Amino acid sequence: MNNTLFSILLVTLGVLIGFIVALVVNYLKANRASKKADALIEQAKKEIEKLKRDAAIEQKEEAHKLKMDLDKEIREKKEELKESEARLLQREANIDKRDEMYQKRETALDEREEKLAERQVEIQDEKSKVEDIKKEQLELLEKISGFGKEKARELVMSQVKESMSKEIAEYIKESENDAKLTADKKARELIVTSMQRYAADIASDQTVTVVDLPNDEMKGRIIGREGRNIRTIEAITGVDLIIDDTPEAVVLSSFDPLRREIARVTLESLIKDGRIHPTRIEELYDKVCKDMKKQIIQYGQDATFELGLTKFDPDLIETIGKLHFRTSYGQNALEHSKEVAELSGLLAGELGENVALAKRTGLLHDIGKAIDHEIEGSHVEIGIDIAKKYHENEVVINAIASHHGDTQATSVISTIVAIADALSASRPGARNDSLENYIQRLSQLEEVGNGIAGVEKTYAVQAGRELRVIVKPEEVDDLEAHKIAREVKEKIEANMKYPGTIKITVVRETRAQEEAK
Repeated sequence: MNNTLFSILLVTLGVLIGFIVALVVNYLKANRASKKADALIEQAKKEIEKLKRDAAIEQKEEAHKLKMDLDKEIREKKEELKESEARLLQREANIDKRDEMYQKRETALDEREEKLAERQVEIQDEKSKVEDIKKEQLELLEKISGFGKEKARELVMSQVKESMSKEIAEYIKESENDAKLTADKKARELIVTSMQRYAADIASDQTVTVVDLPNDEMKGRIIGREGRNIRTIEAITGVDLIIDDTPEAVVLSSFDPLRREIARVTLESLIKDGRIHPTRIEELYDKVCKDMKKQIIQYGQDATFELGLTKFDPDLIETIGKLHFRTSYGQNALEHSKEVAELSGLLAGELGENVALAKRTGLLHDIGKAIDHEIEGSHVEIGIDIAKKYHENEVVINAIASHHGDTQATSVISTIVAIADALSASRPGARNDSLENYIQRLSQLEEVGNGIAGVEKTYAVQAGRELRVIVKPEEVDDLEAHKIAREVKEKIEANMKYPGTIKITVVRETRAQEEAK
């Protein structure tokens, strides 16, 4: 029993000791885990502190960098401000110097004016003294001669008139002939000199444009299915598209150079793009029209820049640019206007007139042709309206009105522009004309003269620049010959269109012939 009790005690003691040992082991484990956790927490805190320090350092570095950049920018701005201030100070100093110079000049002018006034007073006094002396001498001469001033003058004049009347008439006649010869020679020299100093290229515009194709297959793509592409191109551009057997080329035909140019650029853009269909054609056409407006303005600006002219309204610049796409007898209107401006400037310089105003007038003399297809009326009337709209000088308006002889020229520059216009239009190669039209015009000229009573024969000479009318001397007297010349002139101006001017010469010749045997 004691053994049993002892065994129970031992078991109980063992269980108790085991429990205690387990508690101790668990406590030790928990203690180690707590220390480990504390160590991890401590390590995490150290990492956090390190990250904070690194972040703070980076922030400080970034702030320092920003501060350095800001300081650099501030220094640059300060230097720029200093330079600007220095320039302003220099400019102010220059202005002060100029002001001081002007003040000195004004003072000198005032002093000079005072001296001139004093000198004028002195001259006036001297003049009065001279007049008094002359009066005294005349009175003395009248007493000595016994003739009064008016009586002596009448006597001398009557004697001179009787003895010199014939000599004076001959002298006047010779002087008139010399003046005519000198004026004619001088005029020829001025015109020839101006033409030599200005030599423009000879170029004429045609009514067709050839567009090159990369291959003949492109013709089919341009025509499109059932011809829809070619119909669209012709409809929106207003030109005729001619596709024939010519290899790798199509022809654009139109009398309007602007439409033809827009069509050419549109077609070339379509060929490069490769997408040829009605929608794409309309898109490119709209784009080309906008670009062409900018190009027109550029043409106007280039023309005024070449001539050295300024102060043009932007709308007037665009109107000038439109002249590039207008022609007259094949002559480009803008090139013709620039040529007239240059010739007018040269002639004005030779005659001592305002060169800039002459150039401006020459450039604008045909400005009405830029929009004469849009507005009713002649290009002269339209040009006058445009000049008045943009407040041009009266000389410019008169030159536009008179350069075809419809209105009387009121200034030398108006006459200069008319001469320059005739020179530009009549020089060889300026305007093209077919042989058929040329012969037809010559025949029409001769018919105008032959249709008048008293005319024996009419000849068109000098390539149609002169018309010689031979009249019957027994039917037409000298006064009637002048009347016939005027009648021929009026008929030509009313019924014919021609470049330049035509000189009409009426010849009345009477011959007396005998034969000695």
